[in-house]
Amino acid sequence: MSDFILELKGIVKTFPGVKALDGVNLQIRPGEVHALLGENGAGKSTLIKVITGIYQPDQGEIKIFGKQVKFSGTLQAQQSGIAAIYQDPTVFPDLKVMENVYMGHHPVIPLFKRIDWRRIRRETTDLLKSLEMDIDPMAPMKSLSVAERQLVEIAKALSFKSKILIMDEPTAALTLQEVQELFKIINRLRANGTAIIYISHRLEETFEIADRVTVLRDGQYIDTKNVADVTMDQLIQMMVGRKLSALFPKVEVERGPQVLEVKDLTKNGEFFDIFFELFKGEIVGLAGLVGAGRTELARAIFGVDQVDSGEIKIEGQKVLIREPDDALKNGIAYLPEDRQQHGLVLPMTITQNVTLPILKKFALWGRLDRRKEDQTSAEYVKLLNIRTAGLWQKALQLSGGNQQKVVLAKWLATKPKVLILDEPTKGVDVGAKAAIYKIISELAAEGMAILMISSELPEILGMSDRILVMHEGRITAQFMRAEATQEKILASATGRSGHSCVQAVSAR
Repeated sequence: MSDFILELKGIVKTFPGVKALDGVNLQIRPGEVHALLGENGAGKSTLIKVITGIYQPDQGEIKIFGKQVKFSGTLQAQQSGIAAIYQDPTVFPDLKVMENVYMGHHPVIPLFKRIDWRRIRRETTDLLKSLEMDIDPMAPMKSLSVAERQLVEIAKALSFKSKILIMDEPTAALTLQEVQELFKIINRLRANGTAIIYISHRLEETFEIADRVTVLRDGQYIDTKNVADVTMDQLIQMMVGRKLSALFPKVEVERGPQVLEVKDLTKNGEFFDIFFELFKGEIVGLAGLVGAGRTELARAIFGVDQVDSGEIKIEGQKVLIREPDDALKNGIAYLPEDRQQHGLVLPMTITQNVTLPILKKFALWGRLDRRKEDQTSAEYVKLLNIRTAGLWQKALQLSGGNQQKVVLAKWLATKPKVLILDEPTKGVDVGAKAAIYKIISELAAEGMAILMISSELPEILGMSDRILVMHEGRITAQFMRAEATQEKILASATGRSGHSCVQAVSAR
């Protein structure tokens, strides 16, 4: 019998005009966590669809425990013990946990040909207990957190007796504590012999959880390494095909005059007595756990949500921001966390997205100057090096990194004084991250004031001049770049810091 539970050899998959996979190899051992890395467009998603039977390869072979298999659909892959869990769990929110776990394969009472609900409840309870999950099998799915929904998806996979589990960006929407809980469950699965293919853009997770790593680039197999034998820089070079001399290209800039002052800002139930300043040429990182109030604060400053008290000043002048249009008029722009839901109109072209906030500038006698629109859009496509077939290309056709650049272009076109970035590199690969970091640094060097919200501590530490930390709706600490560490930030984010709020936010 083969040492590998899953083997793919020479996998080729071609779509019209594109060779998505070109001779890809992958070997997975029982009980190992195998990271699958690559930039957006490297072929990871296509390969996963081949493994799960959604796509059939044009060439190559797939083996389960040394026996060659051919999947004509997802059911055959499931019957061979393969299951996939995606970033956004596919659940039925109005159904119970146990109904979701056994959806599509309900056990029945043979005599009555009815669903055996007692057995479903019992087996769901046993599955959850085996994973040490404290979840009620009778609870409606909509009552669960994102993390709990993902755990239910794991239980569902195990209900199929799956021995190969694919996790695609499983931590993207999780808090640091939830990530650690997920890792504990992964370790239990590994101990029980389950093989896990782990996909994430967060490279630090690879070193924490994975045994081996396979890298794809431009649809081709690059190499497989033991995680213990590679460095972060080596992995990045394998993924992008070149050295990234500095992932965080921070440019030291002399701080200019105050641009933004937020004083005693309160939105009941979300955040309280927020005070901070933002200066010209400065990048201020805003850290904290999910639910700390960071996004809610950003939305309030931009006028999406209304505050109950407090004031906002731009260049020393008090401003009233009741809606996003007020914020734009006062030189504030906001790049939201969810680019697809709140940052882009996906069916619209690049030009239409870039010029949307400033459409009035191109209107003349009730008609749009399309040529002027394209000129403006082309300027920012060039500035941000957006890889596109043309200005007419729809946003939904772009990679995640290029979509994020289009959102950034849209707000830069408004010529802001203050740019608020909420998770600016969420879901983009390391090459796109480096490009976005470079753009952010250049904008600050040109004098823009930037507030950057991020859940990735290396990003916060690598890009910020100052770091503010929020916990339960309040700013609990401030650190200058030179003194900041992950340990200090985490202590403040979890309420374990001794810093006072008054001391924390003084920027002078």
